[in-house]
Amino acid sequence: MSNKDITLTAGDAEATVQPGNGGRIGGLRVGGVELLRQGDRFGCFPMVPWCGRIRDGRFLNGATAHQMPLNSPPHAIHGTARDGAWRIARVSAEEAVVTYDLADPWPYSGRVTQVVALAEDSLTLTMSVETYDSSFPAQIGWHPWFNRNLGGEDAQLAFSPAWQEERGDDHLPTGNRIDPKPGPWDDCFGMPGGVDVTLTWPGQLELKVASREEWVVVYDEQEAAVCVEPQTGPPNGLNTLPRLVTPLEPLEATTTWSWRRL
Repeated sequence: MSNKDITLTAGDAEATVQPGNGGRIGGLRVGGVELLRQGDRFGCFPMVPWCGRIRDGRFLNGATAHQMPLNSPPHAIHGTARDGAWRIARVSAEEAVVTYDLADPWPYSGRVTQVVALAEDSLTLTMSVETYDSSFPAQIGWHPWFNRNLGGEDAQLAFSPAWQEERGDDHLPTGNRIDPKPGPWDDCFGMPGGVDVTLTWPGQLELKVASREEWVVVYDEQEAAVCVEPQTGPPNGLNTLPRLVTPLEPLEATTTWSWRRL
């Protein structure tokens, strides 16, 4: 199957999956209203095999040091899979499965699988990283760009994190956990009971971003969009909180966005 765009439909919801553009969700329309910021770099892209920034682009796997390209100098950001073409594994009216084989500059072989499942009132994204070769540290996350405005009032953000990762001048967590501060944010928060963030466009729509993972980055410093990014660890986590992918144990994560009309 080619990697052309896929359109999923369920009720009055419609999602566009773009295998050829980094496996991203290019659009999500509810009742004809587009919820995601449009453009080749926006929508919602998968962050894999790492999320956010890696300090100086360097990480260790045991004693072996690896250098990633500094695509956000002085750091490396958001993984490699969003820059590649994914393959279509299977498609139905409401579900698409796409895969990406990890390749240079990532130094380890592995396969990423993303399942995009649309229902009338929700979108569920599930991702896994597996290897049949060497073990390696990895992270999974999603970077949605929700439109701040859908034609009415600006979106309001509500969540109750247990802590905020203190951010250094280099934009990376210092390792200190602090009480959550008011926004605007480009910050990582801890939600040990699972990610639970609500976006409300008053009088229009309420959308809840949920995940069993306990890390979420909120980025709302841009006027056009609000980003709510569930992920399996904090920025620089390949170094500070590595989760190993092994031949016996893949890394898996899921996020569900559910919505209701107001």
